Amino acid sequence: MAVYPAHGVGKIESIESRCIGELEQSFYVMRIVDSNMTVMIPTKSCKTVGLRNIISAGDVKKVFDILNERGMEPESQPWNQRYREYMGKIKTGSVFEIAAVLRDLLLLREDKELSFGERKMVDTAKSLLIKEIALAKETEEEQVAASIDRIFS
Repeated sequence: MAVYPAHGVGKIESIESRCIGELEQSFYVMRIVDSNMTVMIPTKSCKTVGLRNIISAGDVKKVFDILNERGMEPESQPWNQRYREYMGKIKTGSVFEIAAVLRDLLLLREDKELSFGERKMVDTAKSLLIKEIALAKETEEEQVAASIDRIFS
């Protein structure tokens, strides 16, 4: 199991070689858990694209610490600037950045209505976190979702 940024958690099913022009390249064949989509990631560029292992059970506590942080003033910027900034953080693939995006948007939602794009981003960030935390803790996704919901209720 691994995480491919912006696609989420997936299972590397095989390593295949393909000829691209004159070059033979090796690819990880990965099936994304959430969408059942298959992606091929060149093994040479897996670090560049952000492919990484699932977080450790110890890192789960750090994620929940980020979700529980309060007292930060959200920047007063237009929703589209906020959206671009948060999307950039999600695309890094860092579970800690994703947790910060989810926290910021859910706290912002308490003060004002989120745009459609921001609401969709909340769903994406939450789904990415739930899947990875459930695998890291070897627990059910529903339990992780309930834990996150309790923080923001």
